[in-house]
Amino acid sequence: VQLQASGGGLVQPGGSLRLSCVDSKRTFTNNGVGWFRQAPGKEREFVATINWRGSNTDYAEAVKDRFTMSRDNAKNTVYLQMDKLKPEDTAVYYCASSRYASGSSQTSVYQYWGQGTLVTVSS
Repeated sequence: VQLQASGGGLVQPGGSLRLSCVDSKRTFTNNGVGWFRQAPGKEREFVATINWRGSNTDYAEAVKDRFTMSRDNAKNTVYLQMDKLKPEDTAVYYCASSRYASGSSQTSVYQYWGQGTLVTVSS
């Protein structure tokens, strides 16, 4: 496994979680990285992305101003800080490494995917 996502769990609405994605084979040091999610019965959707340097991020409208993506290339790790969580954020969250240095919302540019971590937002 190249990308290992972790940090998911059960949280109450309004709570926070921080997801991590570790790159064990150094595949994304110079590459953009994305977070995607898939809720039961729904298609995988874009959540957030960051460029190789960490200087540029982009977010889906549904998570803007609540989620923050960052990266630490020295640790080969990217993070997704999720605040003010809502029940509709419940999904399996996947990290992925792009073929390019920039980030993207398009799944087609991602070549490596992690196994996913489950986030459940419920009271």
